[in-house]
Amino acid sequence: MLPKQFLFLFLFVFLLFSCAKRGNPTGGYKDTIPPIMVNASPKNETTFFKSKKITITFDEYIKLKDLNQQLIISPPIETDEYTVEPQSAISKKIKIEFSDSLSLAQETTYTFNFGSSIQDNNEENILPFFSYTLSTGSIIDSLFLRGKVSDAFDDQSESFVSLYLYPIDSTYKDSTVYLKKPLYATSTLDTVLYHFQNLRKDNYKLIALKDYGKNYLYDQGIDKIGFIDQVVSLPGDTLYNFRIFKEKTQFFWDPPKYVNDHHIIFGYYGVPEDNPIELITPVPSGFKTFITQERGKDSLNFWFPEIEADSLQFALKTKDSTYALSVKFYKPELDSLVVLPEQNGGIDLNDTLRFKSSLPITELNKEFITIRNNDSISLPFDLILDRNKDFIQVYFDLEPNDKYSVSILPNAFKDFWGETNDTINLSLPTKSFDSYGEITLRLNWEIKEQDFILELLNLKNEVIRRKLKENDLKKYTFKLLNPKNYKARIILDDNNNGKWDTGSYLKNIQPERVIYFSDTIELRANWEMNEIFILK
Repeated sequence: MLPKQFLFLFLFVFLLFSCAKRGNPTGGYKDTIPPIMVNASPKNETTFFKSKKITITFDEYIKLKDLNQQLIISPPIETDEYTVEPQSAISKKIKIEFSDSLSLAQETTYTFNFGSSIQDNNEENILPFFSYTLSTGSIIDSLFLRGKVSDAFDDQSESFVSLYLYPIDSTYKDSTVYLKKPLYATSTLDTVLYHFQNLRKDNYKLIALKDYGKNYLYDQGIDKIGFIDQVVSLPGDTLYNFRIFKEKTQFFWDPPKYVNDHHIIFGYYGVPEDNPIELITPVPSGFKTFITQERGKDSLNFWFPEIEADSLQFALKTKDSTYALSVKFYKPELDSLVVLPEQNGGIDLNDTLRFKSSLPITELNKEFITIRNNDSISLPFDLILDRNKDFIQVYFDLEPNDKYSVSILPNAFKDFWGETNDTINLSLPTKSFDSYGEITLRLNWEIKEQDFILELLNLKNEVIRRKLKENDLKKYTFKLLNPKNYKARIILDDNNNGKWDTGSYLKNIQPERVIYFSDTIELRANWEMNEIFILK
């Protein structure tokens, strides 16, 4: 009996200490479930709606984030005609209250799409695309439209693009999108996809709008627009994709800016007419003026010699008329001729030496310029002045692993008023051939009659090289490229003018298509990359 007693005692003590052993709590599972609607008053998809208040209750505390961007009400209701709570607090309820002055349209289905604004308070789990629907009539409309919105020119599409539907009735005109709010509205929110729901049977005009003013109206010159050529009939096709674009702005002038006694800047919007600025002030014989484009800006520089006057009178052209304008002289800004090289410290083998001038150049003198190679041999060169008179190119043959000394003395470049450049000395080494790479793009495409522009870009979408279509050539090679990452695109140049053309809503013209190569091309030194560009 004694051994059995010791055995039972041992087991008792073991179990006692096992039960008393301390441990750390695990904390349980992390909450990953978004809030759940448990009740709505009036109920969701209610008909014959007449209330001034909607209350939506959830199973946990929620908060609303970016409600101004995320909440889309269709048909639209003015923001001063309703309130939504909570705005900054937390609650288990969303309350929508309408003003006493608001009268909802009769026999109409309204949808309140909250996008991704609803999230729980603790873990911020998002309840995506939650919507509440009501009808002022006897039925809930059930038709829908969906699709994708992309940018017509850029490879990255913008988010929060609005989609608007206008019923085509006796009051509809092409100008309606400028003047009247749509019947239905939705948004891509933070994606590129849209989805209309609870639409009624009708014929519609469908547009996409990057509505920067958020006023449900097309502000031409500010907003981007995309449109479907044909009438959208419901019931019918339900999938429509868009390309949004910025139209050319209707031309108009900004107030001119007087700079000094030889320079006035005329800013504008849109595309100016030919010879748009005419000086109408009587001037002495031999009084020479000219106009240049300010690079990178929608501005024209009007240059003139000094004159004994306190103002000048101009006639400015617009599309349909000409009007007179006086520019008074006051608070002149000082300027002087500054000529700077665009290269410094080296030059690529396929590059051209370039100089940028602060004032228009009218005279080039080669005898004040010397270019020598590493063996001190003087090299022949050519000078070309850009038609805008602010850009000088120096052409000479470049060899690999060489060093070029460029000396530019005063009087090499003279501006309109006879002033000249300061002395410029440059040392420009070149690299070896194997320091560069090469990219060949083979086009997988059978449309022979289509003109196009093939462009090689850096990752900022800046054009590095470009080639125009060459007969039926399928293979295009870009040589002497610096090692880096590149992108490629093709512009379908329908009018063969060597550039991308945007669209026009009122003229029913879609923008020219732009197709991007699907991958980034990683180029290293002494590499030859061969890629197939599949064009769909």
